[in-house]
Amino acid sequence: MNYLLMYDFVPDYVARRAAHRDEHLALCRQAVARGELAAGGAVGDPPESGLLLFLGAAVHAENFAAADPYVRHGLVTRWQVKPWNTVVGIAALVPNPL
Repeated sequence: MNYLLMYDFVPDYVARRAAHRDEHLALCRQAVARGELAAGGAVGDPPESGLLLFLGAAVHAENFAAADPYVRHGLVTRWQVKPWNTVVGIAALVPNPL
């Protein structure tokens, strides 16, 4: 099972993200290096939300959100983690830990 971390952004997200972007991207790169994060990015133009795909365990997404400067500094108005039963593509190759 994989998990989507879903973010809802504040209306002025684009203007405010620059101050926290380097720290956010470093957190993303660390999660990728650990094999937890497969993909992520903003949704919309201009962005109104974000999606990050975590592999194997919901706790990876939950821990990421708790540490994310976008969440800590109020750029994210709401976040949630939902299971995603990926059936095709590279993310489907990750074995279910259950």
